[in-house]
Amino acid sequence: STLRIYIDSEDGINVDDCADVSHQVSAVMDVEDPITVAYNLEVSSPGLDRPMFTAEHYERFIGEEVSLVLRMAVQNRRKWQGLIKAVDGEMITVTVEGKDEVFALSNIQKANLVPHF
Repeated sequence: STLRIYIDSEDGINVDDCADVSHQVSAVMDVEDPITVAYNLEVSSPGLDRPMFTAEHYERFIGEEVSLVLRMAVQNRRKWQGLIKAVDGEMITVTVEGKDEVFALSNIQKANLVPHF
């Protein structure tokens, strides 16, 4: 089995951050021993294409490109991609091909940042 921990920071995460957290968690786990079976500990960041779940996630990444899959179609489409423009409560505004589209957070089934290299 695997114990997977994701860490995040406004300044980003690097390999050293993951290693530091891994060592700290390992030390506590060795002492407390809450998991009685053998396991692997994995510490990582959410990644460049991180999933987004909360309004706070969208607020943090205003101006970034996002890919959305909706639960129910809007304008006969379930898949959208564009720049996050604004967040107002539970509503997200995304600029798609120059036009602002507004989506209810509750209608978003899946959302990921679109990494650019």
